[in-house]
Amino acid sequence: MSLPRHLDHEYRAVRLEHLRELTARGQAPFGRAFARDGRLAEIRATFADGRAVRIAGRLVARRDMGKTVFGHLHDATGRLQIYLRRDDLGEASFDAFSRVDLGDHLGIEGECFTTRTGEPTVRARSWTLLGKALQVPPEKWHGLQDIELRYRKRYLDLIARPEVAQVFWRRSEILRRTRQFLVDRGFIEVETPMLQPMAGGAAARPFETFYHALGAPMYLRIAPELYLKRLLVGGFDKVFELNRNFRNEGLDRSHNPEFTMLEVYEAYGDLRSMRTLIEDLILTLAHEVVGSLRVGPAEQPVDLTPPWREATYAALIREAAGDDWDRLSLDEARERARSLGLTVPPDWDRAAITHEIYEKIVERSLVNPTFVTRLPAALIPLARPCEDDPACADVFELVIGGREIAPAYNELNDPLEQRRRFEEQAGGDPSHVDEDFLEALEYGMPPAGGMGVGMDRLVMLLTGQDSIRDVLLFPHLKPHG
Repeated sequence: MSLPRHLDHEYRAVRLEHLRELTARGQAPFGRAFARDGRLAEIRATFADGRAVRIAGRLVARRDMGKTVFGHLHDATGRLQIYLRRDDLGEASFDAFSRVDLGDHLGIEGECFTTRTGEPTVRARSWTLLGKALQVPPEKWHGLQDIELRYRKRYLDLIARPEVAQVFWRRSEILRRTRQFLVDRGFIEVETPMLQPMAGGAAARPFETFYHALGAPMYLRIAPELYLKRLLVGGFDKVFELNRNFRNEGLDRSHNPEFTMLEVYEAYGDLRSMRTLIEDLILTLAHEVVGSLRVGPAEQPVDLTPPWREATYAALIREAAGDDWDRLSLDEARERARSLGLTVPPDWDRAAITHEIYEKIVERSLVNPTFVTRLPAALIPLARPCEDDPACADVFELVIGGREIAPAYNELNDPLEQRRRFEEQAGGDPSHVDEDFLEALEYGMPPAGGMGVGMDRLVMLLTGQDSIRDVLLFPHLKPHG
């Protein structure tokens, strides 16, 4: 809760006085461990009148009624009512409880009973102060209206809004079940370097640092791809990594400079095996975590019911920009794109204009799952070309809810062609060519299907969140001031 500064200081002063009084009465304000008989949801699930229990949690509500007090404790699993009576606790202990404030952590020892209104309750025989809150906790409806403050002080957001905590419980479950899904299908989870001597595997600006012990520049990885492919060379035929990538680029509703990515590679597989894998994974998560194939935000729901659409990049461009798009001159294409509301710099070539239409118009229009295939090969230097048209890459991009969720490739395993592409991409600078990776390819990499899954975006989809900041506990923000 955001309070005027003078009130903030006054409430804190009151709480400090309560702390001193409780200390004087033998209640240490910052207690030791308290053995619980279970978390609050577990106590409720096994509730039985007369059962002796020890519970703990944060005091989030209280009603003082003279010689009795009703309150609610809260922990990560939910709430449970407590009941304190002067006759049960004794004069001194009951009077000391008047110095307990909302937000304080308490341990309660007592027994279960059900009130006349049917509310499961623990009748306290003793209480212990476990952690004193010196600041006023936020209120659910009146505090933390500032969205940026919610992100900066996520711990307050979690206290005030249980539905926020539920999103992160689901995120944890999505990641756990994703790992189990892959392990059950014979994949092995591996860990590859996050500090790398070369930033490879994707086209992005890296974060740079310096490793003093080696006297060498290093980069936070933008992708684990080239290391995972080295493992294919080494004989690991089904591998995955679920971990963080880092890109020194902008912040928006679907981008954060550090993000969670799943990369999967299957030797002797291809796009078809990757397509089956991602479709089965998402449907499994929707069934097991969400309990429905209808997901996403209420204002733009997504239907995951198979079969999922497949469409080529070129066909989707024609749908958005006109059937005559391929016949337009460069100047005509530029004007057509501007007529669609796009900003087109004068130095862009036709490929750049076309891809802007794809990213800004086509992709955002694809709500239900769509496999976009046959993208321009120039965009994807690590993928095999289509056998019938080398100008197209043998890839798909799975788009759901207007966002790319999972690109997948028929991986390029020709070391000579890979060298040519790297050298072309490096613009004649040999220091930008990963010679170690190229040497690894020369020892023989099997044909393989590979796929990346943006896990933050997948969590957004399955939890109905519209911003990546709502699925990251501590998203990056501009510094204060």
